[in-house]
Amino acid sequence: MEKLWLASYEPGVPEEVDLSEYSSIPHIMETAFEKFADKPAFNQMGKTITYKELQQLSRQFGSYLQNELKLQPGARVALMMPNILQYPVALFGILAAGMVAVNVNPLYTARELQHQLTDSGAETIVIFANSAHVLEGVLDKTPVKNVIITGIGDMLGFPKSLLVNTVIKYVKKMVPAYNLPKAVPFLTALSKGNPGTFRPAAVKHEDIAFLQYTGGTTGVSKGAVLTHKNIVANVLQARAWIGNQIEEGKEIMITPLPLYHIFSLTANCLVFSSIGALNVLITNPRDFANFVKELKKWNFTAMTGVNTLFNALLNTEGFETVDFSHLRTALGGGMAVQEAVAKRWKEVTGTPLVEAYGLTETSPAACMNPAHIREYSGFIGLPISSTLVSIRDDDAKELPINEIGEICIKGPQVTQGYYNRPEETAKVFTEDGFFKTGDMGYMTEKGFVKLVDRKKDMVNVSGFNVYPNEIEDVVVTHPKVLEAAVIGVPDEKSGEAVKLFVVKKDPSLTVEELKDFCKKNLTGYKVPKHYEFKTELPKSNVGKILRKDLRG
Repeated sequence: MEKLWLASYEPGVPEEVDLSEYSSIPHIMETAFEKFADKPAFNQMGKTITYKELQQLSRQFGSYLQNELKLQPGARVALMMPNILQYPVALFGILAAGMVAVNVNPLYTARELQHQLTDSGAETIVIFANSAHVLEGVLDKTPVKNVIITGIGDMLGFPKSLLVNTVIKYVKKMVPAYNLPKAVPFLTALSKGNPGTFRPAAVKHEDIAFLQYTGGTTGVSKGAVLTHKNIVANVLQARAWIGNQIEEGKEIMITPLPLYHIFSLTANCLVFSSIGALNVLITNPRDFANFVKELKKWNFTAMTGVNTLFNALLNTEGFETVDFSHLRTALGGGMAVQEAVAKRWKEVTGTPLVEAYGLTETSPAACMNPAHIREYSGFIGLPISSTLVSIRDDDAKELPINEIGEICIKGPQVTQGYYNRPEETAKVFTEDGFFKTGDMGYMTEKGFVKLVDRKKDMVNVSGFNVYPNEIEDVVVTHPKVLEAAVIGVPDEKSGEAVKLFVVKKDPSLTVEELKDFCKKNLTGYKVPKHYEFKTELPKSNVGKILRKDLRG
């Protein structure tokens, strides 16, 4: 059976990756810096920096951390920024200096920020001005001693930097007042950092690279410990899977998901940087009109996103007129890709929307659909190289083919556990070392894995298991529906009942229409009992629909 779990039966994909190829993330990046020195690396709002410039700037930042702030290897440095050029500069400086990056969602509330900074032990934070007021309120309750602050336009070059920062602060009023008198401007930190005095750390596989915090959907947010080995493994696994679908030094990757999120961090920032691609940073992906305008400027070859983002783009005026002739790779992750969205994406762009699967705790990739599959399959793919997938019941006993259970994963990309939380760590590993994902699914006899739903989101209707994903997939095929979400609510007769939330595409849509549609397409116990229209659905920072917020 184990042979079936491996990707060895997929032609061209190695059964195992050679982890000795790179000793660390800085080793990956230094190789890219030298090999692709004059190639464009990152672009933000029209400003491009090359790999050579990125190397220089990251060394300046690393030197500032070492020589001005006197930080030692292993020090925690928090990054709280959207997709701006400052992010990769700071990130690669931190990692090359042997320090640990703590990614922070810029939309965090004061409570969430205080928890993460305190839990991680971060001494230093790089934060963009729009969130500085949140930090001000909790700074004295955290271990943070050094604050480096930056504006969205700081690295765009004069006079554009001044113009962008002025518009954001005074016209759009997106920077609430703050008082952080000891904060150092990011550009000042760079100017004080001497690349000649930077000392690259001797980073090893076992060293921690990231404390990557989970969303806290099941309680307090926990920091997954991701080592350099975890990330190196996943970069090599992803590159092995992509294979000859990419051309080194020629790819243009559209990057709308935030780099501080594990999907974009590994797939865009690291995998595609390792092959000399240009990452086009979309700073505000929720502004879909300007997002489409940006797409029209590039002969882009690849793009990552989540289902809701792809759906929103498809419903944005002008998207169908974008030039997709160079697009070869569109990768969907973070949440289930819906068939209706995948089919329409293929119709409009001519490129399949390939589904992949992973979690923060798996760095993130664990399963991917083969690149040669050109149609939507409904599966999250095959286990990637060096990865085992096992479907288990509640007692961690392995289940037969095609039987639904919890998806469990073992591989070099899997976290060693949660930072300072041994009890939480013990709960998520089986005795034989598999990570319990909390996702329900099954495996076919050919090794393809089907994601059914989150274990905690399953609805029990009179003893029948109902999976919200299935109902949502059906409902969004209705021509008048833009988005849908399903939760379970208490019910006197059936224990739980299905409640459906819908965002209309056509204002004329009625509850009766939805009921009739569901009755025609779903077994009786799966048909929603309750219906509610909403103007929008609550979403995470990457656009994943938050069912927990709908439960109230």
